[in-house]
Amino acid sequence: MNPVFRLLCVLCVLCGSCFALDRAAFTFVHYDLEVRVDPAGHALAARGAIRLRNDSAAPQKDLTLQISSSLGWRMIELNGKPLPFVAEPYTTDVDHTGALTEAAITLPAPVPPRGVIELEVGYGGTVTQDATRLTRAGVPAATAARTDWDQIGEPVTAVRGVGYVAWYPVSLPAASLADTSLGEALADWKNSQRQSTMRANICWVGETQQLSVIANGRLEGVNRRVLGATDEATTQAGCSLYSFGPIGWTAPTFAIAEYTALSRPAITVYHLAGEQAAAQEYALAAEKVLPFESDWFGAPRSKVEVVQLPAAGDAPFESGPMLLTPFQTTDRKALEVGMIRQLAHASISSPRPWIEEGLAHFAQALEREQLDGRRAAITYMQQYLPALIAAEASAARVSGPRPPGLVSSGDEIMYRVKAMYVWWMLRDMVGDAALERALKSYRPAQDNDTGYMPQLIAQAAGRDLEWFFDDWLYRDRGLPEFRVDSAYPRATLRGAYVVAVTIEDLGAAGAEVPIFVTTSGGEMRKRVIVKGKQKATERIEVPGAPSEVTVNDGSVPAISNPGATLKIAPPAQR
Repeated sequence: MNPVFRLLCVLCVLCGSCFALDRAAFTFVHYDLEVRVDPAGHALAARGAIRLRNDSAAPQKDLTLQISSSLGWRMIELNGKPLPFVAEPYTTDVDHTGALTEAAITLPAPVPPRGVIELEVGYGGTVTQDATRLTRAGVPAATAARTDWDQIGEPVTAVRGVGYVAWYPVSLPAASLADTSLGEALADWKNSQRQSTMRANICWVGETQQLSVIANGRLEGVNRRVLGATDEATTQAGCSLYSFGPIGWTAPTFAIAEYTALSRPAITVYHLAGEQAAAQEYALAAEKVLPFESDWFGAPRSKVEVVQLPAAGDAPFESGPMLLTPFQTTDRKALEVGMIRQLAHASISSPRPWIEEGLAHFAQALEREQLDGRRAAITYMQQYLPALIAAEASAARVSGPRPPGLVSSGDEIMYRVKAMYVWWMLRDMVGDAALERALKSYRPAQDNDTGYMPQLIAQAAGRDLEWFFDDWLYRDRGLPEFRVDSAYPRATLRGAYVVAVTIEDLGAAGAEVPIFVTTSGGEMRKRVIVKGKQKATERIEVPGAPSEVTVNDGSVPAISNPGATLKIAPPAQR
């Protein structure tokens, strides 16, 4: 057969298979990569092995491997033999460039369900700052650049994993920032890879520099060497071997720069030259909040790592105990609130985002309360409420079943903001002592079903909370919408008043919500459970004539409505 004709046949078969590809069929069980980075040239070259398992119900002969569109495939082999593939651009917002380079591969034989294959891969190219996916969605260029700051370069290389830069092979369906598909695609990917692992030997090449590699994995070893020397410069290289895993919801991320480390028992701050004073501010903030954080969540099991980004306007990025951030130290209170979040990550790890991420953000609200009282904590949480209301409204507009409950949600607004509120509501319901007991008895290795943490909380509190967990964790019932339906005061023989207050929840999610009766002498508070689409009545005794009833102080995330406050007409005198 004519070689050109044979090649065309192969291409036709491969291209034809693209239309029927199941991009979610294979789980990337393990990566073993060597990644070489040249900051001066913005270059990345990687080679290694990836192990894949067919987790679909059918044998699979076709698969896809995707990397950032700024990278190109150089080799894909099975058992030492090259595999034919077709590499094409694949438009998606999974990568900061707004596209991936996708290799479509036809295997020599189908992989049966639960079957495993190991491929040798090689790829390379450049990683420069690129905010195409954001500007394409209408985000102003300056704002987009502060968000998608990932790049290989000088003085700092900082590259986040899938969802920002696909610097390691993945396989996801196309997703867009213009709708909810990006969050859903990333959530499905992270959930499918929750037990996956990675070993990455991350190497750099530079002249007359001693660069450090900092990653959100476990450091296994460092190797530095001189590659060569001339009269003008010395070329050096260094490799840092990191293991990541289980990867779960943590996208492997690394930074490379000429960092100096400020190390304390609970925190290490990696800073650039001339920034030691600012680094000390981060260390002091962490040490100040550590006793309070440990009382709630236990002593940190790992050190917090703060890694400096060079541009003052770049958006901070947290990944577990690791924080990449431009140094912002003028607001000491904000710094302490940020550090308690990272310490909470270091104290409690969980395979469930609503626990790990939700608790870290709950810790920030607790610290705001420590600094300035309950009102300040509620104000802190309420700054995120509009995003949560919008997310719930968007979910309600989608035809078909509602999204999964919080225990299974991969939506960042849900497992960060909604979960933060859930933890705060649980604290109000069961008290600090019971919630602390539940948190300190939590063991990630034993968290094998969605009811594990709720059971710990119910046992510690000695209360039946199933109705709350059903509305807020297991199902997505949206948000409550409270109104004061009525308030009837009655004078007592002792000169006090009893006010019968009826609260209605127009939403589908129930909550235990505080109600307040205002009098000339102050305010009386009580809590009442109001189920979704129902009413509840509570009688509150106050020492003076009541003038107003208010439901919810903002501690329960609710859709705002004008019925949250009701004026009370002066009661008739006997």
